[in-house]
Amino acid sequence: MTATASPGRIPANPGGSLIPGPRGAGSGRAAPALAVTVVVWASAFPAIRVAVPDLGAAGLSVARLLVASLTLAVVAPFVGLRRPAARDLPLIALCGLTGMTAYQLLLNEGEVVVAAGAASLLIATAPVYSVLIAAVVLGERLTVRRGVGSLIAFAGSGLIAVSHGGLHFGVAALLVLAAAAVQGTYHAAQKPLLARYTGFEVTTYAMWAGTLLILPWSPALVHHLPRAGVGAWAAVAFLGVICSALGFVSWAYAVARVEISYATACLYLVPAVALVIAFVWLGETPTRLELLGGGVALLGVMAANTGRRPDRGGPAGAAESAGPPGATTK
Repeated sequence: MTATASPGRIPANPGGSLIPGPRGAGSGRAAPALAVTVVVWASAFPAIRVAVPDLGAAGLSVARLLVASLTLAVVAPFVGLRRPAARDLPLIALCGLTGMTAYQLLLNEGEVVVAAGAASLLIATAPVYSVLIAAVVLGERLTVRRGVGSLIAFAGSGLIAVSHGGLHFGVAALLVLAAAAVQGTYHAAQKPLLARYTGFEVTTYAMWAGTLLILPWSPALVHHLPRAGVGAWAAVAFLGVICSALGFVSWAYAVARVEISYATACLYLVPAVALVIAFVWLGETPTRLELLGGGVALLGVMAANTGRRPDRGGPAGAAESAGPPGATTK
């Protein structure tokens, strides 16, 4: 039995999709995906610190996205990846630009100077940007609590940015904060796409778009190839396959089933996990001011994201459980 979509309509969850499952399960089904996301994204920060000295910020960005895109391309034929509708291409391009290209370039450049743990604390402010963008673009309610929480989170980020006193560190910290901002934009921008596509599809579209957009930086990768060691390439493989391909698919799966504010709130755990991994893997120990700033930032993010229940019946999952719109079977 095959399904044929009517012209101009995209089935919400075609047969053979990697990301099936009824919306009614809500956050219960999202919880394991969020747990995977937290662990693999936390491990990305120390992995970047391992690879960036050999490959450079731009070279690492290109290599990571190429590996991730190739991984998704290998899986795509087995899960029924569909061609996106033309009307969705601008939003897909935005997701690729913000969540993949800009995020990689900014974070990697920042981590040339900023330690893995401190970087994870700064990136933890991304939920604030997600909530603000969702309020403006998607119509999610922005309360006084969220506004105050956002200000507190920014104050905590400022403490981290000045924790080492030097201008060079401050600029690098600002780059990581910019990475948090574009990641927050990606979190909000992908939500409408998840009403029409599966998590795997949205991740694949965005990853491929981001890879195309980062190709102008390919000479940086070529330049650093001769001196890249085995450890750096192992880190690239880990970042591309696990942190990017698996991490973004699991994240998209979760965001399709709960509100952005609820899903991003779970990212509070990333800095704690990243600090432990960075200590074990790299021997990095954060300063007291970094920990203080991180604590203030996380309190602000938590305040900005409290008071909302997980969305158990939004458009993405409702479409999945209802079946392909406008489809006929035979």
